[in-house]
Amino acid sequence: MEKENKNSSLIKRHVVAVLILPLFIAYIYYLPPFPYFLALLIVASAAAMWEFFVMYKVPASLSVIGVLMGSLLIYFSCRYPEFLLSTIFISLFILLLSRLFLAASPSGALKETGPLGVGLLYVGLFLSFQWFLRAESLGMEYIFLLYTAVWLADGGAFYIGTYMGKNKLYPSISPNKTWEGAFGSLLGGVLGAVIIRSIFDMPGISFGGVAVIGAAMGVTALLGDLIESMFKRDAGVKDSSVIIPGHGGVLDKLDGPLVAGPVLYLIVRCF
Repeated sequence: MEKENKNSSLIKRHVVAVLILPLFIAYIYYLPPFPYFLALLIVASAAAMWEFFVMYKVPASLSVIGVLMGSLLIYFSCRYPEFLLSTIFISLFILLLSRLFLAASPSGALKETGPLGVGLLYVGLFLSFQWFLRAESLGMEYIFLLYTAVWLADGGAFYIGTYMGKNKLYPSISPNKTWEGAFGSLLGGVLGAVIIRSIFDMPGISFGGVAVIGAAMGVTALLGDLIESMFKRDAGVKDSSVIIPGHGGVLDKLDGPLVAGPVLYLIVRCF
């Protein structure tokens, strides 16, 4: 029965990927960054933040305000980056005021506002780096590189870890992850970056350079997965939600890009 459930989950995973990937590629390739890519980031961040708040059992009234503040944060940080610090302050201040006046008792204040603050920054702020990445001269290519490298890193970690994994990587956080799977993540990241470099003309970036970038994507995608696993294990859930058949929730699909996106942006800007 367990094997049948696992096979069914894999089939769903592949079917959903086949359906979504062409739409994602067309969306990025044919539509201009503003407003379309920004709208995609806002919708994705809103869904991921909602899952994060529900995961930690934050009251619905506060969760709604948290999602609204997170959406405003990502919009203003992308469109008006000079006001980023002010936007972060205003967002967090409104969240604290909301808890102050919407709840009759101070009991549990930190338990509720903690996930709100972390979710706002972990999802909203981290995701906004993809907008800055998209705004670069090779922005479209970088977005494709980011997601191709991360998705192939996830696939490499899953399949190599499943069929060859023996040595546990971090059992207290993610019992199924292995060092062999981690190596698969690194290889998948390199492969994804090299594939994108082979398809697109990316002046100034050699195949050796893009392989190094891909390796960084593979490592950071794995770290992003472990960070989300830490939160899920702390909250006592297996997936952030079940909205995507075979894949879990939106946050489950964004855990790698949330961390890898800022790292890729820093690499692009610094080197």
